[in-house]
Amino acid sequence: MMKAAIVILNYNGRQVLPTFLPSVLRNSRYEIWVIDNASTDDSVDFLEKDFPQIQLIKLQSNFGYAGGYNWGLEELRDQYEFFILLNSDVEVTPNWDVNLIAWLDQNRDYSAIQPKIISWQDRKTFDYAGAGGGYLDELGYPYCRGRIWDSIEQDKGQYDDPVQVDWASGACMVIRADDFFGQGGFDAHFFAHMEEIDLCWRLRRAGEKIGYLGTVTVFHQGGATLDRSSPNKLYLNIRNNLSMVYKNVSGPRYFGILVIKGVLEMVAALGYLISGKKDFAFAVFRGYRDFFNRLKLYENPKEKPETEISTSGPVRFIFWNYLVLRRRIFSQL
Repeated sequence: MMKAAIVILNYNGRQVLPTFLPSVLRNSRYEIWVIDNASTDDSVDFLEKDFPQIQLIKLQSNFGYAGGYNWGLEELRDQYEFFILLNSDVEVTPNWDVNLIAWLDQNRDYSAIQPKIISWQDRKTFDYAGAGGGYLDELGYPYCRGRIWDSIEQDKGQYDDPVQVDWASGACMVIRADDFFGQGGFDAHFFAHMEEIDLCWRLRRAGEKIGYLGTVTVFHQGGATLDRSSPNKLYLNIRNNLSMVYKNVSGPRYFGILVIKGVLEMVAALGYLISGKKDFAFAVFRGYRDFFNRLKLYENPKEKPETEISTSGPVRFIFWNYLVLRRRIFSQL
C-alpha cells in the first residue's frame, strides 16, 4: 500500500486549473489524481493534453463534492493509507503534503487534519473556508479561528500552532483512508457544503480527533463552483446544517436546537424580506422545507446515543457572542 494520494475534485474547472495545478505539481511529493465530476467544459481534454502525468478518474454524472469524492475515492480503495483532498482552486507551498502526512504519522489518535488556509486574493488575510481551524457551537453553527461568520482576520502568525479542532476544511483536508471508508465517506445526500463538517463530527463521535497544523500554509481562491453570496449556497448551508444536527445529536437536545435555530433563521429570513432580498429569504424557507422532506434519508438519531458535546471550542453560542456581544475575532471569545 502506498502512503498518500493528492486527490483533486474538478467540475468545469478549466479556468482555474492552469493557475493552481502547477503549484501542486511543483511542491508535492505524493501522486496526484483528479476526479472529474462530468464537467461540461474542456477540463478533461485540457488535463489529458497539458498534464498527462496527472491520473484521471472520470465520473459519468456530477455527484457534487460529497458524491464525487465518494465515487472517485472508491476507485482508490486499498491503494493508499492517506487521502489528501484538495480543491481545484488551491495554491500549495513547498513540502505541504509531506509535512501534513508526517504530523498525522506522529499523532496516531488523529484521523484528519487541515493546514492554515489563507486567501489567495489577499495573502494577508485568512480564507473563509477553514481559516485557522474550525469549531462548532452548541447549535451546530461553524466558526473558525481567523473567521467568524463574515468577519475575517489578518494572518499575523497568531494561529501558527498545532491544535485540536472540531472539523477540517474540505478545501484542503488530509484523512486516513480507513477512517474515511469506515464512516461511509461523505454523506452524498448533502451534495455540497458542510459534508466535511458532518464527517468530522461522526469521526469525533467515534472517538477520533481532528487537527489543525498552522506551520503548513495553502492559499484558497474560493467560490470556484458556487459564489459565497449565492442564495443557493445559503439554501445548501441551511438544509445541510439541519441535516448534520439531526444525524449527530439525539433526544431532547436535538429538539431544543431545532427550535432555537428555527427562531433565529426565520428572523433572518424576515430580515432578508424586509431588505428586498427575496431570493435569500426563499432560500431559508426552501432549506427547512427540503430538510423535513428528506428526514427519511437519514438514520434516526434516537437510535444513536450521543457520546460527546458538539464542540471543543471556547463558546457555546457563537451567534450571541457575534451579534449581541459584538465579538468579531477569535481571541475575544
